[in-house]
Amino acid sequence: MTRWLAAAIPLLLSAEAVKEQHVMVPMRDGVKLSVYLYIPEGPGPWPVLYEQRYASLTAQGTRQTYRRLASHGYVVAAENFRGTQLSEGVYNGYRALGWGELKDGFDTVEWLAKQPWSSGKIGTFGGSQAGYAQNFLAVTQPPHLVAQYMIDTGLSLYHEGYRIGGTTRPRRFEAMAAMCRNPADNARWMEEIFQHPTYDAYWKDEDCTRFFHKMNVPSYTVGSWYDFMSVGSIQSFIGRQHRGGPASRGRQQLILGPWLHGGNKINSKIGDIEYPDNAKVDLYDHMIRWFDFHLKGKANGVDRDPIVRYYVMGVNEWRTAKDWPVPARAASYYLGADGGLALDAPVREGKTAFIADPNRPAPILSRSFPGGQDARSFEQHPDVRTFTTPVLVEPVEWTGKVQAELWVTSSAPDTDFIARISDVYPDGRSILIVDSIRRARYRHGFEREVMMRPGQIEKVAFDLGSLSQVFQAGHRIRVTIASTGADFYEPNPNTGEPLTIAPAKRMLVARNTVLHGGRHSSRIIAPVVK
Repeated sequence: MTRWLAAAIPLLLSAEAVKEQHVMVPMRDGVKLSVYLYIPEGPGPWPVLYEQRYASLTAQGTRQTYRRLASHGYVVAAENFRGTQLSEGVYNGYRALGWGELKDGFDTVEWLAKQPWSSGKIGTFGGSQAGYAQNFLAVTQPPHLVAQYMIDTGLSLYHEGYRIGGTTRPRRFEAMAAMCRNPADNARWMEEIFQHPTYDAYWKDEDCTRFFHKMNVPSYTVGSWYDFMSVGSIQSFIGRQHRGGPASRGRQQLILGPWLHGGNKINSKIGDIEYPDNAKVDLYDHMIRWFDFHLKGKANGVDRDPIVRYYVMGVNEWRTAKDWPVPARAASYYLGADGGLALDAPVREGKTAFIADPNRPAPILSRSFPGGQDARSFEQHPDVRTFTTPVLVEPVEWTGKVQAELWVTSSAPDTDFIARISDVYPDGRSILIVDSIRRARYRHGFEREVMMRPGQIEKVAFDLGSLSQVFQAGHRIRVTIASTGADFYEPNPNTGEPLTIAPAKRMLVARNTVLHGGRHSSRIIAPVVK
């Protein structure tokens, strides 16, 4: 465990002494939502820890976690979104959680505050879906919400959920029907979101970045390096810390570690990398410290902890900072015609060609980001290109946001561009750290679709995500460029036609190039720390 994390916090009572109770909680429109309560034995009243999810709440491991939290002297309330699992109403994604006509999170917080076993102080917790829900909830400002604890969270459902880089993932979201009380709700919801291909007023109603000024509680935010949603965790911290309400500004804390998306962070093996034990963090013990301070008034020093803690991969050590991002120099790494990657742009103009065939995509055989894994099987696909530095003679640290600026052409009106960053070990392993994608029709922004003209040179620039990595001497830095990567990225049909839920009937093979040298020097912009 890391040294900043105190020893395990002793239980107030055994987990077996916690009583589980299922209730249906009424919302303002009369719809009742399914809530599982975990209530400690004793006189109370107790502060309440509240989580919102669409996923099932009844798995044995989930129940054990709730009992563990409750055994520290809290009522735990776990609720399913409207229209999912046993909750009544119509499922409509996250729409009923926010600042519209329905405010299910707000109504539940205020209901919990009024119960006889409640102290009236409510904290919220959870990750991914429950992280998004907490940001929506914070905007609505329920009077009894005191503090939050967000793990791998998100802010804008367009940018970080349903349209990552402008792509669509219908196969993934079709599976949401299994979560719905009425599976037909999911089909209707998918039809609705596919009617909004651009970032329009519909999506702005589900974008929490527009309302940081209404977020007015302290939050501890957890982000994972091997997770595309780290962008949401980082933006949540920055927005709340600097643009939040008076009870939010200056009262946020952030931790960024070498983990995958979701869950407790007690595993040290990530993909093909084994980290030392200092990478393990028991978030549930730390969560109790956080809530003991904010909901019980215990002077345990959590408010004096470093504002930012981040794990530097490659040297495998924790560092602290007063803010994020840390100071860094923007350094350009230029792609070269010979597959090289260098700090100097090629003098001569050149290009590297590859194919985007939606019927024969390069393989990323995962529904979640395959961080920490050896990426050579993907890199060896005939339609994937790699650009690699010479062997490093001294360590190089990248800490912060990485960006891609590609000059490209295509034979198709629309196609995708994927960029990945790997640490290449002396034995040849290419360990994937971060990647992202941009659909070419959104190269001028997500507010409009602009198709490409065959052979016309275009700039496609996009963020790859954030990291903190020391590339050691003897290693190499690799940038990988491709236009397909299924199943993780569902293939673009390349036709430029409206994107559909059903597989496209017509598909094109796109002949793409990435340019390097002269006026069109494709590059990666890296945050180099000395």
